[in-house]
Amino acid sequence: MADGKKTDDYDSRDTGSAGKSYEPLISTTRSGGSAPIVAATNNPVFPILSYCGSSILMTVTNKYVLSGFGFNLNFFLLAVQSVVCVVAIQMCKSTGIITYRDFNTDEARKWFPVSLLLIGTIYTSTKALQFLSIPVYTIFKNLTIILIAYGEVLWFGGSVTGMALFSFGLMVFSSVIAAWADIQHALQSYGHSETEASAKVSTLNAGYMWMMFNCICSAAYVLGMRKRIKLTNFKDFDTMFYNNVLSIPILLIASFLLEDWSSTNINTNFPPLQRNRIILAMIFSGLSSVFISYTSAWCVRVTSSTTYSMVGALNKLPIALSGLVFFDAPITIPSVSAIGVGFVSGIVYTLAKVKQSAKPKGGILPTTTVPMSASSQSARDSFKS
Repeated sequence: MADGKKTDDYDSRDTGSAGKSYEPLISTTRSGGSAPIVAATNNPVFPILSYCGSSILMTVTNKYVLSGFGFNLNFFLLAVQSVVCVVAIQMCKSTGIITYRDFNTDEARKWFPVSLLLIGTIYTSTKALQFLSIPVYTIFKNLTIILIAYGEVLWFGGSVTGMALFSFGLMVFSSVIAAWADIQHALQSYGHSETEASAKVSTLNAGYMWMMFNCICSAAYVLGMRKRIKLTNFKDFDTMFYNNVLSIPILLIASFLLEDWSSTNINTNFPPLQRNRIILAMIFSGLSSVFISYTSAWCVRVTSSTTYSMVGALNKLPIALSGLVFFDAPITIPSVSAIGVGFVSGIVYTLAKVKQSAKPKGGILPTTTVPMSASSQSARDSFKS
Protein backbone atom coordinates (compact mmCIF):
# COMPACT_ATOMS: atom_id res chain seq x y z
CA MET A 1 0.00 0.00 0.00
CA ALA A 2 1.00 3.57 -0.39
CA ASP A 3 -0.06 6.63 1.89
CA GLY A 4 0.61 8.66 1.01
CA LYS A 5 2.31 6.74 3.85
CA LYS A 6 4.54 9.02 4.54
CA THR A 7 3.93 11.00 1.82
CA ASP A 8 3.38 13.88 3.36
CA ASP A 9 3.30 13.26 7.04
CA TYR A 10 3.19 9.52 7.43
CA ASP A 11 3.94 6.44 5.52
CA SER A 12 1.07 4.25 6.49
CA ARG A 13 3.12 1.08 6.33
CA ASP A 14 5.43 1.96 9.19
CA THR A 15 5.23 3.75 12.49
CA GLY A 16 7.68 6.46 11.59
CA SER A 17 11.27 6.69 12.63
CA ALA A 18 11.89 9.93 14.42
CA GLY A 19 13.06 9.69 17.96
CA LYS A 20 14.46 6.19 17.59
CA SER A 21 17.94 4.80 17.40
CA TYR A 22 18.88 2.43 14.63
CA GLU A 23 21.72 0.09 13.99
CA PRO A 24 22.91 -0.16 10.41
CA LEU A 25 20.49 -2.33 8.46
CA ILE A 26 23.30 -3.45 6.16
CA SER A 27 26.49 -4.75 7.66
CA THR A 28 29.37 -2.34 7.27
CA THR A 29 32.02 -4.41 9.00
CA ARG A 30 33.47 -6.11 5.97
CA SER A 31 37.21 -5.95 5.56
CA GLY A 32 39.14 -4.77 2.56
CA GLY A 33 37.57 -1.99 0.59
CA SER A 34 34.67 -1.44 2.97
CA ALA A 35 35.91 1.94 4.24
CA PRO A 36 34.52 3.93 1.28
CA ILE A 37 31.19 2.10 1.67
CA VAL A 38 31.02 2.94 5.37
CA ALA A 39 31.86 6.57 4.66
CA ALA A 40 29.17 6.77 2.00
CA THR A 41 26.45 5.17 4.14
CA ASN A 42 27.29 7.52 7.03
CA ASN A 43 27.15 10.62 4.85
CA PRO A 44 23.82 12.36 5.67
CA VAL A 45 23.38 13.62 2.10
CA PHE A 46 22.70 10.14 0.69
CA PRO A 47 19.93 9.04 3.11
CA ILE A 48 18.22 12.43 2.90
CA LEU A 49 18.18 12.37 -0.90
CA SER A 50 17.11 8.72 -0.87
CA TYR A 51 14.20 9.46 1.47
CA CYS A 52 13.04 12.40 -0.62
CA GLY A 53 13.36 10.40 -3.83
CA SER A 54 11.39 7.42 -2.50
CA SER A 55 8.61 9.72 -1.25
CA ILE A 56 8.31 11.37 -4.64
CA LEU A 57 8.46 7.99 -6.41
CA MET A 58 5.55 6.59 -4.40
CA THR A 59 3.36 9.67 -4.86
CA VAL A 60 4.04 10.00 -8.59
CA THR A 61 3.54 6.30 -9.36
CA ASN A 62 0.26 6.23 -7.42
CA LYS A 63 -0.98 9.31 -9.22
CA TYR A 64 0.06 7.80 -12.56
CA VAL A 65 -1.92 4.61 -11.95
CA LEU A 66 -4.96 6.24 -10.38
CA SER A 67 -5.59 9.10 -12.77
CA GLY A 68 -3.93 8.20 -16.04
CA PHE A 69 -6.40 5.77 -17.60
CA GLY A 70 -9.64 5.88 -15.62
CA PHE A 71 -8.39 3.40 -13.06
CA ASN A 72 -11.09 2.27 -10.60
CA LEU A 73 -9.74 -0.96 -9.06
CA ASN A 74 -8.42 0.81 -5.98
CA PHE A 75 -8.74 -2.14 -3.60
CA PHE A 76 -6.90 -4.35 -6.07
CA LEU A 77 -4.13 -1.77 -6.41
CA LEU A 78 -3.68 -1.71 -2.64
CA ALA A 79 -3.68 -5.51 -2.46
CA VAL A 80 -0.96 -5.73 -5.11
CA GLN A 81 1.12 -3.14 -3.28
CA SER A 82 0.76 -5.06 -0.01
CA VAL A 83 1.79 -8.33 -1.62
CA VAL A 84 4.81 -6.66 -3.23
CA CYS A 85 5.76 -5.10 0.10
CA VAL A 86 5.52 -8.40 2.01
CA VAL A 87 7.54 -10.26 -0.63
CA ALA A 88 10.18 -7.52 -0.68
CA ILE A 89 10.72 -7.34 3.08
CA GLN A 90 10.67 -11.14 3.36
CA MET A 91 13.46 -11.30 0.78
CA CYS A 92 15.38 -8.65 2.71
CA LYS A 93 14.90 -10.63 5.93
CA SER A 94 16.08 -13.84 4.26
CA THR A 95 19.27 -12.14 3.12
CA GLY A 96 19.90 -10.59 6.54
CA ILE A 97 19.41 -6.98 5.44
CA ILE A 98 16.55 -6.34 7.87
CA THR A 99 14.91 -8.21 10.71
CA TYR A 100 11.39 -8.41 12.09
CA ARG A 101 9.25 -10.82 14.09
CA ASP A 102 7.67 -13.94 12.68
CA PHE A 103 3.89 -14.00 12.38
CA ASN A 104 2.14 -14.58 15.70
CA THR A 105 -1.63 -15.09 15.96
CA ASP A 106 -1.98 -13.31 19.29
CA GLU A 107 -0.03 -10.27 18.07
CA ALA A 108 -2.05 -10.27 14.84
CA ARG A 109 -5.30 -10.21 16.84
CA LYS A 110 -4.09 -7.23 18.87
CA TRP A 111 -2.95 -5.38 15.76
CA PHE A 112 -5.97 -6.14 13.55
CA PRO A 113 -8.00 -3.00 14.51
CA VAL A 114 -5.03 -0.85 13.49
CA SER A 115 -4.87 -2.63 10.13
CA LEU A 116 -8.54 -1.84 9.54
CA LEU A 117 -7.85 1.83 10.19
CA LEU A 118 -4.90 1.59 7.83
CA ILE A 119 -7.10 0.23 5.05
CA GLY A 120 -9.46 3.17 5.53
CA THR A 121 -6.52 5.56 5.46
CA ILE A 122 -4.96 4.14 2.32
CA TYR A 123 -8.21 3.69 0.41
CA THR A 124 -9.39 7.25 1.06
CA SER A 125 -5.90 8.44 0.14
CA THR A 126 -6.09 6.76 -3.28
CA LYS A 127 -9.56 8.19 -3.89
CA ALA A 128 -8.46 11.70 -2.95
CA LEU A 129 -5.34 11.43 -5.12
CA GLN A 130 -7.52 10.21 -7.97
CA PHE A 131 -9.60 13.40 -7.97
CA LEU A 132 -7.06 16.00 -6.80
CA SER A 133 -3.70 17.14 -8.08
CA ILE A 134 -0.56 16.18 -6.17
CA PRO A 135 0.10 19.74 -4.90
CA VAL A 136 -3.45 20.10 -3.55
CA TYR A 137 -3.33 16.61 -2.04
CA THR A 138 -0.03 17.38 -0.31
CA ILE A 139 -1.30 20.70 1.05
CA PHE A 140 -4.53 19.25 2.42
CA LYS A 141 -2.64 16.34 3.99
CA ASN A 142 -1.14 18.86 6.43
CA LEU A 143 -4.56 19.13 8.08
CA THR A 144 -4.03 15.64 9.49
CA ILE A 145 -1.35 17.11 11.76
CA ILE A 146 -3.98 19.35 13.39
CA LEU A 147 -6.33 16.44 14.08
CA ILE A 148 -3.52 14.35 15.54
CA ALA A 149 -2.29 17.21 17.73
CA TYR A 150 -5.73 17.78 19.23
CA GLY A 151 -6.27 14.04 19.55
CA GLU A 152 -3.12 13.87 21.64
CA VAL A 153 -4.42 16.71 23.78
CA LEU A 154 -7.74 14.95 24.38
CA TRP A 155 -6.51 11.38 24.91
CA PHE A 156 -2.82 11.51 25.78
CA GLY A 157 -2.39 14.68 27.80
CA GLY A 158 -0.48 16.49 25.08
CA SER A 159 -0.19 20.23 24.63
CA VAL A 160 -0.25 22.75 21.79
CA THR A 161 2.00 25.80 21.94
CA GLY A 162 1.30 29.19 20.44
CA MET A 163 3.82 28.59 17.67
CA ALA A 164 2.12 25.31 16.80
CA LEU A 165 -1.25 27.07 16.70
CA PHE A 166 0.23 29.60 14.29
CA SER A 167 1.42 26.78 12.03
CA PHE A 168 -2.08 25.26 12.14
CA GLY A 169 -3.49 28.57 10.97
CA LEU A 170 -1.04 28.58 8.06
CA MET A 171 -2.04 25.02 7.17
CA VAL A 172 -5.73 25.92 7.05
CA PHE A 173 -4.96 29.09 5.10
CA SER A 174 -2.89 27.20 2.52
CA SER A 175 -5.70 24.66 2.09
CA VAL A 176 -8.24 27.42 1.50
CA ILE A 177 -5.95 29.03 -1.09
CA ALA A 178 -5.40 25.67 -2.82
CA ALA A 179 -9.12 24.89 -3.00
CA TRP A 180 -9.95 28.38 -4.25
CA ALA A 181 -7.20 28.22 -6.88
CA ASP A 182 -8.43 24.83 -8.10
CA ILE A 183 -12.04 25.95 -8.42
CA GLN A 184 -11.10 29.22 -10.12
CA HIS A 185 -8.91 27.39 -12.61
CA ALA A 186 -11.73 24.96 -13.39
CA LEU A 187 -14.21 27.77 -13.97
CA GLN A 188 -11.80 29.70 -16.17
CA SER A 189 -10.72 26.65 -18.19
CA TYR A 190 -14.24 25.36 -18.81
CA GLY A 191 -16.12 28.64 -18.61
CA HIS A 192 -17.24 28.28 -22.21
CA SER A 193 -19.23 25.19 -21.24
CA GLU A 194 -21.34 25.32 -18.13
CA THR A 195 -21.74 21.53 -18.18
CA GLU A 196 -17.99 20.86 -18.31
CA ALA A 197 -17.27 23.48 -15.63
CA SER A 198 -19.91 21.98 -13.36
CA ALA A 199 -18.52 18.47 -13.91
CA LYS A 200 -14.99 19.63 -13.11
CA VAL A 201 -16.09 21.40 -9.92
CA SER A 202 -18.05 18.31 -8.89
CA THR A 203 -14.90 16.23 -9.39
CA LEU A 204 -12.94 18.61 -7.17
CA ASN A 205 -15.65 18.55 -4.51
CA ALA A 206 -15.52 14.76 -4.50
CA GLY A 207 -11.76 14.98 -4.02
CA TYR A 208 -12.16 17.38 -1.10
CA MET A 209 -14.67 15.03 0.54
CA TRP A 210 -12.32 12.05 0.16
CA MET A 211 -9.50 14.21 1.49
CA MET A 212 -11.57 15.04 4.57
CA PHE A 213 -12.26 11.34 5.16
CA ASN A 214 -8.57 10.62 4.64
CA CYS A 215 -7.48 13.17 7.24
CA ILE A 216 -9.94 11.70 9.77
CA CYS A 217 -8.87 8.11 9.03
CA SER A 218 -5.17 9.03 9.12
CA ALA A 219 -5.51 10.71 12.49
CA ALA A 220 -7.51 7.78 13.87
CA TYR A 221 -4.89 5.36 12.52
CA VAL A 222 -1.97 7.20 14.11
CA LEU A 223 -3.70 7.71 17.45
CA GLY A 224 -4.99 4.13 17.49
CA MET A 225 -1.56 2.80 16.59
CA ARG A 226 -0.06 4.74 19.46
CA LYS A 227 -2.35 2.93 21.87
CA ARG A 228 -1.87 -0.51 20.33
CA ILE A 229 1.89 -0.31 19.93
CA LYS A 230 2.23 -0.44 23.72
CA LEU A 231 0.64 -3.90 23.70
CA THR A 232 2.98 -5.30 21.06
CA ASN A 233 6.16 -3.20 21.32
CA PHE A 234 6.48 -3.36 17.53
CA LYS A 235 9.41 -1.83 15.67
CA ASP A 236 9.18 -0.29 12.21
CA PHE A 237 9.49 -3.45 10.12
CA ASP A 238 7.29 -5.42 12.52
CA THR A 239 4.57 -2.85 11.92
CA MET A 240 5.11 -2.90 8.17
CA PHE A 241 4.91 -6.71 8.06
CA TYR A 242 1.72 -7.02 10.12
CA ASN A 243 0.02 -4.07 8.44
CA ASN A 244 0.45 -5.61 5.01
CA VAL A 245 -0.13 -9.27 5.90
CA LEU A 246 -3.38 -8.49 7.73
CA SER A 247 -4.56 -6.14 4.99
CA ILE A 248 -4.08 -8.50 2.02
CA PRO A 249 -7.10 -10.80 2.61
CA ILE A 250 -9.41 -7.89 3.42
CA LEU A 251 -8.35 -5.95 0.33
CA LEU A 252 -8.73 -8.96 -1.96
CA ILE A 253 -12.21 -9.76 -0.61
CA ALA A 254 -13.25 -6.11 -0.92
CA SER A 255 -11.92 -5.97 -4.47
CA PHE A 256 -13.74 -9.09 -5.65
CA LEU A 257 -17.01 -8.13 -3.92
CA LEU A 258 -17.14 -4.38 -4.51
CA GLU A 259 -15.21 -3.74 -7.72
CA ASP A 260 -16.14 -4.47 -11.32
CA TRP A 261 -14.17 -7.44 -12.67
CA SER A 262 -15.88 -7.63 -16.05
CA SER A 263 -13.61 -7.98 -19.09
CA THR A 264 -14.70 -4.53 -20.27
CA ASN A 265 -13.67 -2.84 -17.03
CA ILE A 266 -10.41 -4.79 -16.88
CA ASN A 267 -9.53 -3.50 -20.35
CA THR A 268 -10.47 0.00 -19.21
CA ASN A 269 -8.17 -0.21 -16.20
CA PHE A 270 -5.39 -1.99 -18.09
CA PRO A 271 -5.43 -0.78 -21.71
CA PRO A 272 -3.35 -3.15 -23.86
CA LEU A 273 -0.94 -0.43 -24.95
CA GLN A 274 -0.26 0.79 -21.40
CA ARG A 275 -0.80 -2.46 -19.48
CA ASN A 276 2.84 -3.24 -18.80
CA ARG A 277 3.58 0.31 -17.68
CA ILE A 278 0.62 0.33 -15.28
CA ILE A 279 1.59 -3.02 -13.75
CA LEU A 280 5.19 -1.84 -13.39
CA ALA A 281 4.01 1.37 -11.70
CA MET A 282 1.90 -0.67 -9.26
CA ILE A 283 4.92 -2.79 -8.35
CA PHE A 284 7.12 0.28 -8.00
CA SER A 285 4.64 1.97 -5.68
CA GLY A 286 4.69 -1.12 -3.45
CA LEU A 287 8.48 -1.21 -3.40
CA SER A 288 8.66 2.51 -2.68
CA SER A 289 6.98 1.98 0.70
CA VAL A 290 9.84 -0.36 1.61
CA PHE A 291 12.34 2.25 0.37
CA ILE A 292 10.70 4.93 2.49
CA SER A 293 10.83 2.83 5.64
CA TYR A 294 14.45 1.87 5.05
CA THR A 295 15.61 5.38 4.13
CA SER A 296 13.72 6.80 7.13
CA ALA A 297 15.69 4.52 9.45
CA TRP A 298 18.89 5.32 7.57
CA CYS A 299 18.23 9.05 7.80
CA VAL A 300 17.66 9.00 11.56
CA ARG A 301 20.67 6.76 12.17
CA VAL A 302 23.20 9.03 10.44
CA THR A 303 21.63 12.39 11.36
CA SER A 304 19.13 12.92 14.18
CA SER A 305 15.41 12.84 14.80
CA THR A 306 15.33 16.65 14.58
CA THR A 307 17.02 16.63 11.19
CA TYR A 308 14.65 13.89 10.06
CA SER A 309 11.63 15.93 11.15
CA MET A 310 12.91 18.94 9.25
CA VAL A 311 13.56 16.81 6.17
CA GLY A 312 9.97 15.58 6.38
CA ALA A 313 8.72 19.17 6.36
CA LEU A 314 11.04 20.24 3.55
CA ASN A 315 10.14 17.16 1.54
CA LYS A 316 6.62 18.45 0.97
CA LEU A 317 7.95 21.03 -1.48
CA PRO A 318 9.53 18.60 -3.98
CA ILE A 319 6.50 16.29 -3.69
CA ALA A 320 4.16 19.17 -4.53
CA LEU A 321 6.43 20.34 -7.33
CA SER A 322 6.50 16.82 -8.77
CA GLY A 323 2.80 17.23 -9.51
CA LEU A 324 3.56 20.36 -11.52
CA VAL A 325 6.41 18.67 -13.39
CA PHE A 326 4.98 15.22 -14.18
CA PHE A 327 1.27 15.98 -14.42
CA ASP A 328 -0.98 18.74 -15.71
CA ALA A 329 -1.53 20.41 -12.35
CA PRO A 330 -2.39 24.09 -12.96
CA ILE A 331 0.51 26.48 -12.44
CA THR A 332 -1.02 29.76 -11.28
CA ILE A 333 -0.06 32.42 -8.76
CA PRO A 334 -2.65 31.18 -6.21
CA SER A 335 -1.61 27.52 -6.60
CA VAL A 336 2.08 28.34 -6.21
CA SER A 337 1.24 30.58 -3.25
CA ALA A 338 -0.67 27.73 -1.61
CA ILE A 339 2.35 25.44 -2.01
CA GLY A 340 4.57 28.12 -0.50
CA VAL A 341 2.30 28.75 2.50
CA GLY A 342 1.89 25.01 3.08
CA PHE A 343 5.65 24.57 2.92
CA VAL A 344 6.21 27.35 5.46
CA SER A 345 3.53 25.89 7.75
CA GLY A 346 5.40 22.58 7.84
CA ILE A 347 8.64 24.33 8.72
CA VAL A 348 6.96 26.38 11.48
CA TYR A 349 5.31 23.28 12.93
CA THR A 350 8.59 21.34 12.95
CA LEU A 351 10.38 24.21 14.67
CA ALA A 352 7.54 24.44 17.19
CA LYS A 353 7.87 20.75 18.07
CA VAL A 354 11.66 20.99 18.27
CA LYS A 355 11.37 23.98 20.58
CA GLN A 356 8.72 22.25 22.68
CA SER A 357 10.88 19.12 23.01
CA ALA A 358 13.92 21.15 24.00
CA LYS A 359 12.07 23.11 26.66
CA PRO A 360 8.69 21.61 27.67
CA LYS A 361 6.05 24.18 28.45
CA GLY A 362 2.41 24.17 29.36
CA GLY A 363 0.10 24.14 26.39
CA ILE A 364 -2.24 26.88 25.25
CA LEU A 365 -5.22 24.52 25.43
CA PRO A 366 -7.02 24.05 28.77
CA THR A 367 -5.71 20.59 29.59
CA THR A 368 -3.37 18.98 32.06
CA THR A 369 -0.17 17.48 30.75
CA VAL A 370 0.19 13.93 32.05
CA PRO A 371 3.66 12.40 32.53
CA MET A 372 4.46 9.85 29.84
CA SER A 373 6.54 6.69 29.90
CA ALA A 374 9.68 6.40 27.82
CA SER A 375 7.98 4.03 25.36
CA SER A 376 5.01 6.39 24.96
CA GLN A 377 7.31 9.34 24.37
CA SER A 378 9.24 7.35 21.76
CA ALA A 379 6.00 6.48 19.97
CA ARG A 380 4.88 10.08 20.12
CA ASP A 381 8.15 11.33 18.69
CA SER A 382 7.80 8.91 15.79
CA PHE A 383 4.49 10.52 14.82
CA LYS A 384 5.81 14.06 14.70
CA SER A 385 7.30 13.53 11.27
